[in-house]
Amino acid sequence: MDNWLQFGDTAPLPTDLPTLLMALLLAFMCGQLFAWIYMYTHSGLSYSRNFVSSLIIIPITVALVMMVLDNNLVTAFSLLAVFAIVRFRNILRDTLDTVYILSLIVVGMACGTQKFTTAIIGALIAASVLIFIWFTNFGARQRYDLILNLKWAEPLSKLDDLQKFLKRHALKTTLSSQR
Repeated sequence: MDNWLQFGDTAPLPTDLPTLLMALLLAFMCGQLFAWIYMYTHSGLSYSRNFVSSLIIIPITVALVMMVLDNNLVTAFSLLAVFAIVRFRNILRDTLDTVYILSLIVVGMACGTQKFTTAIIGALIAASVLIFIWFTNFGARQRYDLILNLKWAEPLSKLDDLQKFLKRHALKTTLSSQR
C-alpha cells in the first residue's frame, strides 16, 4: 500500500512514474518554448493571454491523453465521442495561431507516446522555423510599409523638393491626399 502512486496504473502495460513525469515535463517545456516565441513574435491585433496559456496547457493535455489511450482502441473511440460532444469553440483569427496549436498537439502526442527525442528535435526545429519566418519577415511583399503624414508650411512651389527627397529615400511613394 506504500507504493500506490508508483504502481497505481493497472493497465496491461502500466506507465511507470518517472516516464510519466518525463513526458509531462517535456510537454510543459515544449509548450513554454512555443509560448515564449509566440509572445515575442506576435504582431497582430488578436493577441490573447488566454491563448498563450493554452499553448502551454495543450501539449500537457495531449501527452496525458496519449498515455491514457495506451494503444487501446475502445478508449480511443470513447475519447473521440467525448470530443465530438464538447466542441472546441475558439475562433482563431490568424492561421499562424492554428500552426502553433497543431504543432503543440503533435509535440504532446510525441511526449505521450514516449518519443522524447522526436518531441525535442521536432519542437526545436519547428520553433527555429517560426523564429526564422518572423525574423526574415518571410512572405511579406513590402518590408517597410508606412504612412507619412506631413504638414507642409512652405509654399507649394517648394513641394517638388520634398518629392525629390522622398524618392531618394524610398523605393515607392504615393500621394494619397493633399489639402
